[in-house]
Amino acid sequence: MTEAAELPPAPEQARVVFGDRFADAVRYAELLSEAGVQRGLIGPREVPRLWERHLLNCAVLSEVVPEGVTVCDVGSGAGLPGIPLALVREDLKITLLEPLLRRTTFLTEVVEMLGLDHVTVVRGRAEEVMGKLQPVHVVTARAVAPLDRLAAWGIPLLRPYGEMLALKGDTAEEELKTSATALSKLGAVETSILHVGEGVVDPLSTVVRVEVGESPGGVRFAAKRAKAARTGRTRRRR
Repeated sequence: MTEAAELPPAPEQARVVFGDRFADAVRYAELLSEAGVQRGLIGPREVPRLWERHLLNCAVLSEVVPEGVTVCDVGSGAGLPGIPLALVREDLKITLLEPLLRRTTFLTEVVEMLGLDHVTVVRGRAEEVMGKLQPVHVVTARAVAPLDRLAAWGIPLLRPYGEMLALKGDTAEEELKTSATALSKLGAVETSILHVGEGVVDPLSTVVRVEVGESPGGVRFAAKRAKAARTGRTRRRR
């Protein structure tokens, strides 16, 4: 087994970004560098750059998340970007959606340890929870899959006129171009590339924003949602 490198001290920017939750951010970084590496949730080579590449890179997503909305972090993994976002934005109600048990176990431990009462951990795949989870205003994701596939998972979880915010790298512009047709079929009405984290991270974090209209996921998913809603009403009557 490769031994993990030592976690570097938190940079000064972290104190500013996380504010009153700075101590919790430090604890989360420690958990990632220890249990996260031991359980195979994060690579040992990532430990020296946990702050800049992971925690801060994700926390600055908060710059483009509206106030007081519901969020679903699809394929949350070790909690990125969901946990950093939760630490800086207690006004949000966040669901961490992850299919693998070892990851949801870790996420549940982190949420309980850090007292993140506005965060819920759900085990499952995006396509499995449609109709079971209440549609959200915002779907977030990071390094989960190519944009077209990610959109097929995430967009159907949105409420009408919601948006998907995907943290991407240098391929963002190219992915957006190649995914244009697929995004349109999924009900996207506007797309854009945003750069966030000025004065916090270098390079800036790249975010692909996909805004949807009244039918998130397109016609096929609208029918699925309607069927799920009818089934839910029938069960409640019983």
